[in-house]
Amino acid sequence: MVAADPLSIVSRWYLYAIHGYFCEIMFTAAWEFVVHCNWKLTGVTSVWALFIYGTSILVMENMYLVLRDHCHIMLRCVLYTLWTFVWEFSTGYVLRHFNACPWDYSSFDYNFMGLVTLEYAVPWFFASLIVEKVIVRTTLCLRFDGTTVDPTGSALSISSKHFRSKVE
Repeated sequence: MVAADPLSIVSRWYLYAIHGYFCEIMFTAAWEFVVHCNWKLTGVTSVWALFIYGTSILVMENMYLVLRDHCHIMLRCVLYTLWTFVWEFSTGYVLRHFNACPWDYSSFDYNFMGLVTLEYAVPWFFASLIVEKVIVRTTLCLRFDGTTVDPTGSALSISSKHFRSKVE
């Protein structure tokens, strides 16, 4: 049997983008509940979040591959958090020039130009831990064997034999 190919960079970017987009919606819904006791759990985000999270987590994946044998997980999470602040500031700065930045941290005590805030350092740290331990490691193990679904079957008949997870 031929070894299945790993997911392409575009496929991994897509998975990371969707994951970040979903987490952003869940975080803003939880924040709305905690701050305003809003039981509607309304979460919001911007379409820009797809690009921002997909690219950021893809960079974190590369950082993980380079650093995993050289740095302790806690140090890697600090580096991921620093990367997150740099990326959030950079993308926010560019988007702000087009009046398209979807966030504004100006009301936070420890913000810088309203684009990043130190109050999010701990959540970003734990998010980066989850990203490495669950999202990146799992995504790197996914394989697509290149077969197609039986044309007579329904679109939902894709079985687990088409997607494999390689356990390291």
